[in-house]
Amino acid sequence: MKEERKRFYLSMVFPLLFLLILWIIKISEVLLGTSFVFLGIYPLKAKGLIGILTAPLIHSDFGHLMANSVPLFILGTGVFYFYNKIAIKVFLLSYLLTNFWIWFGARQAYHIGASGLVYSFAAFLFFSGVIRKNIKLMAISLLVVFLYGSMIWGVLPWQPHISWESHLMGAIAGIVLAFYYRNEGPKRKRYSWELEEEEEELDEDEKYWEVDVKKEEKGEDI
Repeated sequence: MKEERKRFYLSMVFPLLFLLILWIIKISEVLLGTSFVFLGIYPLKAKGLIGILTAPLIHSDFGHLMANSVPLFILGTGVFYFYNKIAIKVFLLSYLLTNFWIWFGARQAYHIGASGLVYSFAAFLFFSGVIRKNIKLMAISLLVVFLYGSMIWGVLPWQPHISWESHLMGAIAGIVLAFYYRNEGPKRKRYSWELEEEEEELDEDEKYWEVDVKKEEKGEDI
């Protein structure tokens, strides 16, 4: 139990550090009386390339930042807890893939905010749980759907002032990574009755093999 608790606390470290950076940047922006929106992604423009690295760090106001902070912390902690061995890879690839796709295919406007990461983590956790057929992960998937099920509407262009492209690209990145890393991370628990069935199948295969060998030795047709 102590090990699990320690692992849980450690899984919160990276999401908290990332959120700390976001808040420091926003507070600095306010204190300096300036706007860092120019560090966002501007699709298909050279000036917007820097945004692939910086856009998720910039938010329009504290409301925007707060709206992303809570799900980013919860979902980020879930990724680092259940997929601790590949969590950094998932984070970096979600970050870069989402932002590159935004630069390549979104509307001509500055796109800022960490919502793409939120959608990527949500999609990754949900589809990973389904793919692996792991009861614990499927429970997390259902929790994600329950808490953030309404996020599905965020990938549709029904609010022009919101970067729905970031949501859509993030969700696609999460799905792609869930399939790409389907053989890495936590494995589904195997029950005794499943192992017994496999042993019985192996025993049957051995019996058939022995019969085939005997027939072959006697020169009988197999």
